[in-house]
Amino acid sequence: MNQFDSPLATTLGDAILRDVTLRDGLQLTGKLLPTDQKIETVRELLRLGVPAIELGSMARADLVPTMANTLDVVRALTPEELEKCWIWVATPGHVAKAAAAGARNFQYCLSASDSHNKANIGRTTDESLAALPQAVEYTRAVNGRIQLCIATSFTCPFEGYVPEERILSIANDPRADGTTDIVICDTLGQAVPAQVSRLITRVRDESPARRIVYHGHDTWGLGVANTLAAIQAGAAMVDGALGGLGGCPFAPGASGNTSSEDILFATRPAWLTPDAFGGLVVLAEKLLAELGEPNRSKSAQGARSRAEAFDWVIPSPVQPAPVEPAGAGGN
Repeated sequence: MNQFDSPLATTLGDAILRDVTLRDGLQLTGKLLPTDQKIETVRELLRLGVPAIELGSMARADLVPTMANTLDVVRALTPEELEKCWIWVATPGHVAKAAAAGARNFQYCLSASDSHNKANIGRTTDESLAALPQAVEYTRAVNGRIQLCIATSFTCPFEGYVPEERILSIANDPRADGTTDIVICDTLGQAVPAQVSRLITRVRDESPARRIVYHGHDTWGLGVANTLAAIQAGAAMVDGALGGLGGCPFAPGASGNTSSEDILFATRPAWLTPDAFGGLVVLAEKLLAELGEPNRSKSAQGARSRAEAFDWVIPSPVQPAPVEPAGAGGN
Protein backbone atom coordinates (compact mmCIF):
# COMPACT_ATOMS: atom_id res chain seq x y z
CA MET A 1 0.00 0.00 0.00
CA ASN A 2 1.45 3.41 -0.95
CA GLN A 3 0.66 6.84 0.46
CA PHE A 4 -2.11 7.50 -2.05
CA ASP A 5 -3.97 4.28 -1.23
CA SER A 6 -4.24 4.85 2.52
CA PRO A 7 -7.41 3.69 4.34
CA LEU A 8 -8.02 7.35 5.22
CA ALA A 9 -8.80 8.08 1.59
CA THR A 10 -11.73 5.68 1.58
CA THR A 11 -13.19 6.79 4.91
CA LEU A 12 -12.89 10.58 4.62
CA GLY A 13 -12.51 11.24 0.93
CA ASP A 14 -16.19 11.57 0.02
CA ALA A 15 -16.62 15.11 1.34
CA ILE A 16 -16.32 17.90 -1.21
CA LEU A 17 -13.81 20.69 -0.70
CA ARG A 18 -14.98 24.19 -1.53
CA ASP A 19 -12.06 26.55 -1.93
CA VAL A 20 -12.93 30.01 -0.55
CA THR A 21 -9.67 31.78 -1.36
CA LEU A 22 -11.31 34.37 -3.61
CA ARG A 23 -13.90 35.34 -1.00
CA ASP A 24 -13.05 34.67 2.63
CA GLY A 25 -9.39 34.36 1.74
CA LEU A 26 -9.14 37.86 0.27
CA GLN A 27 -11.30 39.70 2.81
CA LEU A 28 -8.46 40.75 5.10
CA THR A 29 -5.89 41.47 2.41
CA GLY A 30 -5.25 45.02 1.32
CA LYS A 31 -5.00 44.33 -2.39
CA LEU A 32 -7.76 43.98 -4.98
CA LEU A 33 -6.80 41.23 -7.40
CA PRO A 34 -7.48 42.14 -11.04
CA THR A 35 -10.55 40.56 -12.59
CA ASP A 36 -8.46 38.60 -15.10
CA GLN A 37 -6.37 37.10 -12.32
CA LYS A 38 -9.44 36.06 -10.36
CA ILE A 39 -10.87 34.41 -13.47
CA GLU A 40 -7.59 32.60 -14.12
CA THR A 41 -7.52 31.42 -10.50
CA VAL A 42 -11.04 30.01 -10.75
CA ARG A 43 -10.17 28.17 -13.95
CA GLU A 44 -6.90 26.83 -12.60
CA LEU A 45 -8.61 25.53 -9.45
CA LEU A 46 -11.22 23.78 -11.60
CA ARG A 47 -8.55 22.42 -13.95
CA LEU A 48 -6.67 20.90 -11.03
CA GLY A 49 -9.85 19.17 -9.87
CA VAL A 50 -11.23 21.34 -7.06
CA PRO A 51 -14.98 20.54 -7.16
CA ALA A 52 -16.39 23.77 -5.71
CA ILE A 53 -15.25 27.39 -5.40
CA GLU A 54 -16.53 30.46 -3.59
CA LEU A 55 -15.55 33.13 -6.06
CA GLY A 56 -16.58 36.31 -4.27
CA SER A 57 -19.02 38.31 -2.24
CA MET A 58 -21.77 40.85 -2.71
CA ALA A 59 -20.48 42.81 0.31
CA ARG A 60 -20.29 46.55 -0.25
CA ALA A 61 -17.06 47.55 -1.97
CA ASP A 62 -16.53 50.45 0.45
CA LEU A 63 -16.54 47.98 3.35
CA VAL A 64 -14.72 45.06 1.67
CA PRO A 65 -12.79 46.60 -1.26
CA THR A 66 -11.28 43.29 -2.35
CA MET A 67 -14.75 42.14 -3.46
CA ALA A 68 -15.39 45.10 -5.75
CA ASN A 69 -15.04 43.14 -9.02
CA THR A 70 -16.99 40.04 -8.01
CA LEU A 71 -19.77 40.52 -10.55
CA ASP A 72 -17.22 41.12 -13.32
CA VAL A 73 -15.79 37.69 -12.52
CA VAL A 74 -19.26 36.12 -12.58
CA ARG A 75 -20.06 37.66 -15.97
CA ALA A 76 -16.83 36.33 -17.48
CA LEU A 77 -17.36 32.68 -16.51
CA THR A 78 -19.36 30.14 -18.48
CA PRO A 79 -22.57 28.59 -17.12
CA GLU A 80 -20.68 25.30 -16.77
CA GLU A 81 -17.99 26.98 -14.66
CA LEU A 82 -20.57 28.87 -12.59
CA GLU A 83 -22.31 25.59 -11.79
CA LYS A 84 -19.35 24.84 -9.52
CA CYS A 85 -19.08 28.34 -8.06
CA TRP A 86 -20.74 29.99 -5.07
CA ILE A 87 -21.21 33.63 -4.15
CA TRP A 88 -21.68 35.11 -0.67
CA VAL A 89 -24.91 37.07 -0.21
CA ALA A 90 -26.69 38.62 2.77
CA THR A 91 -29.90 40.08 1.30
CA PRO A 92 -32.49 39.21 -1.35
CA GLY A 93 -31.16 42.16 -3.37
CA HIS A 94 -27.74 40.54 -3.40
CA VAL A 95 -29.27 37.37 -4.85
CA ALA A 96 -31.15 39.30 -7.53
CA LYS A 97 -28.05 41.22 -8.66
CA ALA A 98 -25.81 38.16 -8.67
CA ALA A 99 -28.41 36.09 -10.50
CA ALA A 100 -28.75 38.79 -13.17
CA ALA A 101 -24.98 38.49 -13.75
CA GLY A 102 -25.26 34.71 -14.16
CA ALA A 103 -24.67 33.29 -10.67
CA ARG A 104 -26.79 30.31 -9.65
CA ASN A 105 -25.33 29.19 -6.31
CA PHE A 106 -25.73 31.49 -3.32
CA GLN A 107 -24.50 31.33 0.28
CA TYR A 108 -26.95 33.41 2.34
CA CYS A 109 -25.07 34.36 5.46
CA LEU A 110 -26.28 35.48 8.86
CA SER A 111 -24.76 35.20 12.32
CA ALA A 112 -26.07 33.24 15.26
CA SER A 113 -25.26 36.20 17.50
CA ASP A 114 -27.05 39.50 16.99
CA SER A 115 -23.92 41.48 17.83
CA HIS A 116 -21.89 39.93 15.03
CA ASN A 117 -24.79 40.08 12.58
CA LYS A 118 -25.11 43.81 13.23
CA ALA A 119 -21.36 44.32 12.78
CA ASN A 120 -21.17 42.11 9.68
CA ILE A 121 -24.48 42.77 7.94
CA GLY A 122 -26.05 45.75 9.72
CA ARG A 123 -29.17 44.10 11.10
CA THR A 124 -30.31 41.61 13.69
CA THR A 125 -30.28 37.88 13.07
CA ASP A 126 -34.08 37.82 13.04
CA GLU A 127 -34.17 40.57 10.41
CA SER A 128 -31.84 38.49 8.23
CA LEU A 129 -34.06 35.44 8.70
CA ALA A 130 -37.16 37.46 7.85
CA ALA A 131 -35.64 38.35 4.47
CA LEU A 132 -34.55 34.80 3.66
CA PRO A 133 -37.83 33.61 2.04
CA GLN A 134 -37.52 36.35 -0.58
CA ALA A 135 -33.93 35.30 -1.27
CA VAL A 136 -35.14 31.70 -1.68
CA GLU A 137 -37.82 32.87 -4.10
CA TYR A 138 -35.30 34.73 -6.25
CA THR A 139 -33.07 31.65 -6.25
CA ARG A 140 -35.90 29.37 -7.36
CA ALA A 141 -36.73 31.77 -10.19
CA VAL A 142 -33.35 31.01 -11.79
CA ASN A 143 -33.32 27.31 -10.82
CA GLY A 144 -30.44 27.97 -8.45
CA ARG A 145 -29.36 26.70 -5.04
CA ILE A 146 -29.14 28.65 -1.81
CA GLN A 147 -27.39 27.75 1.41
CA LEU A 148 -28.25 28.91 4.91
CA CYS A 149 -24.89 29.92 6.37
CA ILE A 150 -24.70 30.43 10.15
CA ALA A 151 -21.62 32.41 11.16
CA THR A 152 -20.42 32.41 14.80
CA SER A 153 -21.90 28.96 15.31
CA PHE A 154 -19.59 28.29 18.26
CA THR A 155 -18.32 31.60 19.61
CA CYS A 156 -18.90 35.30 18.95
CA PRO A 157 -16.19 37.97 19.32
CA PHE A 158 -18.64 40.21 21.19
CA GLU A 159 -20.83 37.77 23.13
CA GLY A 160 -18.57 34.79 23.73
CA TYR A 161 -19.95 31.24 23.75
CA VAL A 162 -22.97 30.62 21.51
CA PRO A 163 -25.35 27.90 22.82
CA GLU A 164 -26.06 24.95 20.55
CA GLU A 165 -29.78 25.57 21.00
CA ARG A 166 -29.36 28.91 19.24
CA ILE A 167 -27.97 27.15 16.16
CA LEU A 168 -30.74 24.55 16.22
CA SER A 169 -33.41 27.24 16.49
CA ILE A 170 -32.07 28.94 13.35
CA ALA A 171 -31.64 25.64 11.50
CA ASN A 172 -35.25 24.71 12.33
CA ASP A 173 -36.75 28.12 11.58
CA PRO A 174 -39.49 27.70 8.94
CA ARG A 175 -38.22 30.83 7.19
CA ALA A 176 -35.22 28.73 6.12
CA ASP A 177 -37.44 26.35 4.12
CA GLY A 178 -36.08 25.97 0.61
CA THR A 179 -32.41 26.23 1.52
CA THR A 180 -30.54 23.27 0.09
CA ASP A 181 -27.58 23.27 2.47
CA ILE A 182 -26.76 24.47 5.96
CA VAL A 183 -23.29 25.88 6.64
CA ILE A 184 -21.95 25.66 10.19
CA CYS A 185 -19.16 28.21 10.71
CA ASP A 186 -16.41 28.32 13.30
CA THR A 187 -15.82 31.97 12.45
CA LEU A 188 -13.17 32.56 15.11
CA GLY A 189 -11.50 29.16 14.95
CA GLN A 190 -12.08 28.64 18.69
CA ALA A 191 -14.00 25.35 18.54
CA VAL A 192 -12.49 21.95 19.35
CA PRO A 193 -13.26 18.66 17.56
CA ALA A 194 -15.69 17.38 20.20
CA GLN A 195 -17.78 20.56 19.89
CA VAL A 196 -17.76 20.40 16.10
CA SER A 197 -18.75 16.74 16.07
CA ARG A 198 -21.57 17.28 18.56
CA LEU A 199 -23.08 20.30 16.80
CA ILE A 200 -22.86 18.78 13.31
CA THR A 201 -24.48 15.60 14.62
CA ARG A 202 -27.30 17.55 16.26
CA VAL A 203 -27.97 19.65 13.15
CA ARG A 204 -27.98 16.46 11.05
CA ASP A 205 -30.39 14.67 13.39
CA GLU A 206 -32.61 17.48 14.65
CA SER A 207 -33.21 19.79 11.67
CA PRO A 208 -34.68 19.41 8.17
CA ALA A 209 -32.61 17.20 5.88
CA ARG A 210 -30.06 19.26 3.99
CA ARG A 211 -26.46 18.84 2.99
CA ILE A 212 -24.23 19.98 5.84
CA VAL A 213 -21.24 22.21 5.11
CA TYR A 214 -18.49 23.03 7.60
CA HIS A 215 -16.53 26.27 7.45
CA GLY A 216 -13.62 26.42 9.88
CA HIS A 217 -10.72 28.71 10.71
CA ASP A 218 -7.32 27.72 12.03
CA THR A 219 -6.81 30.48 14.60
CA TRP A 220 -6.05 28.04 17.42
CA GLY A 221 -4.40 25.41 15.24
CA LEU A 222 -7.32 22.98 15.08
CA GLY A 223 -8.61 23.74 11.60
CA VAL A 224 -7.85 20.34 10.07
CA ALA A 225 -8.82 18.40 13.20
CA ASN A 226 -12.15 20.20 13.34
CA THR A 227 -12.72 19.65 9.62
CA LEU A 228 -12.12 15.91 9.97
CA ALA A 229 -14.47 15.81 12.96
CA ALA A 230 -17.12 17.57 10.88
CA ILE A 231 -16.73 15.09 8.02
CA GLN A 232 -16.98 12.11 10.36
CA ALA A 233 -20.13 13.63 11.88
CA GLY A 234 -21.81 14.02 8.49
CA ALA A 235 -20.56 17.17 6.75
CA ALA A 236 -20.53 16.60 2.98
CA MET A 237 -18.78 19.83 2.01
CA VAL A 238 -15.94 21.60 3.82
CA ASP A 239 -14.34 24.97 3.19
CA GLY A 240 -10.68 25.88 2.94
CA ALA A 241 -8.45 28.55 1.45
CA LEU A 242 -5.10 28.27 -0.30
CA GLY A 243 -2.28 28.75 2.15
CA GLY A 244 -4.72 29.32 5.02
CA LEU A 245 -5.39 32.81 3.71
CA GLY A 246 -8.09 35.04 5.12
CA GLY A 247 -10.42 35.85 7.98
CA CYS A 248 -13.42 38.04 8.79
CA PRO A 249 -12.85 41.82 8.90
CA PHE A 250 -15.83 42.19 11.25
CA ALA A 251 -14.76 39.52 13.76
CA PRO A 252 -11.89 40.66 16.00
CA GLY A 253 -9.60 37.71 16.69
CA ALA A 254 -10.40 35.77 13.52
CA SER A 255 -7.40 34.72 11.47
CA GLY A 256 -6.80 32.55 8.45
CA ASN A 257 -9.07 29.87 7.07
CA THR A 258 -8.16 26.23 7.32
CA SER A 259 -5.72 25.54 4.50
CA SER A 260 -7.20 23.87 1.42
CA GLU A 261 -3.91 22.03 0.90
CA ASP A 262 -3.96 20.67 4.46
CA ILE A 263 -7.58 19.51 4.17
CA LEU A 264 -6.87 17.81 0.86
CA PHE A 265 -3.69 16.15 2.07
CA ALA A 266 -5.60 14.80 5.08
CA THR A 267 -8.67 13.57 3.20
CA ARG A 268 -7.18 12.43 -0.14
CA PRO A 269 -10.30 12.68 -2.35
CA ALA A 270 -10.24 10.41 -5.39
CA TRP A 271 -9.42 13.24 -7.80
CA LEU A 272 -6.36 14.40 -5.86
CA THR A 273 -3.14 13.12 -7.35
CA PRO A 274 0.31 14.20 -6.19
CA ASP A 275 0.60 16.25 -9.39
CA ALA A 276 -2.72 18.03 -8.73
CA PHE A 277 -1.64 18.67 -5.16
CA GLY A 278 1.64 20.11 -6.38
CA GLY A 279 -0.23 22.37 -8.78
CA LEU A 280 -2.31 23.74 -5.91
CA VAL A 281 0.81 24.38 -3.85
CA VAL A 282 2.41 26.31 -6.72
CA LEU A 283 -0.80 28.28 -7.36
CA ALA A 284 -0.98 29.24 -3.69
CA GLU A 285 2.68 30.25 -3.55
CA LYS A 286 2.31 32.60 -6.50
CA LEU A 287 -0.89 34.16 -5.17
CA LEU A 288 0.42 34.64 -1.64
CA ALA A 289 3.67 36.13 -2.90
CA GLU A 290 1.75 38.70 -4.92
CA LEU A 291 -0.44 39.57 -1.94
CA GLY A 292 2.51 39.72 0.45
CA GLU A 293 0.84 37.17 2.72
CA PRO A 294 2.47 34.27 4.60
CA ASN A 295 1.80 30.67 3.63
CA ARG A 296 0.27 29.00 6.70
CA SER A 297 -0.18 25.58 5.11
CA LYS A 298 1.86 22.90 6.86
CA SER A 299 1.40 20.43 4.02
CA ALA A 300 2.60 23.02 1.50
CA GLN A 301 5.73 23.39 3.62
CA GLY A 302 6.07 19.61 3.66
CA ALA A 303 5.68 19.51 -0.11
CA ARG A 304 8.76 21.70 -0.39
CA SER A 305 10.86 19.49 1.87
CA ARG A 306 13.83 17.47 0.65
CA ALA A 307 12.22 14.09 1.38
CA GLU A 308 11.75 13.47 -2.31
CA ALA A 309 11.13 9.74 -1.94
CA PHE A 310 7.65 10.68 -0.66
CA ASP A 311 5.13 10.92 -3.50
CA TRP A 312 3.64 14.20 -2.30
CA VAL A 313 6.88 16.17 -2.22
CA ILE A 314 7.31 18.50 -5.17
CA PRO A 315 10.59 17.68 -6.92
CA SER A 316 13.05 20.54 -6.88
CA PRO A 317 13.64 22.02 -10.35
CA VAL A 318 16.76 20.75 -12.04
CA GLN A 319 19.44 23.43 -11.96
CA PRO A 320 21.49 23.86 -15.16
CA ALA A 321 25.14 22.90 -14.87
CA PRO A 322 27.42 25.92 -14.53
CA VAL A 323 29.13 26.99 -17.74
CA GLU A 324 32.84 27.50 -17.43
CA PRO A 325 34.15 30.74 -18.93
CA ALA A 326 35.97 30.42 -22.23
CA GLY A 327 39.65 29.69 -21.86
CA ALA A 328 39.37 28.49 -18.30
CA GLY A 329 41.84 25.81 -17.49
CA GLY A 330 41.16 22.67 -15.54
CA ASN A 331 42.77 19.51 -14.36
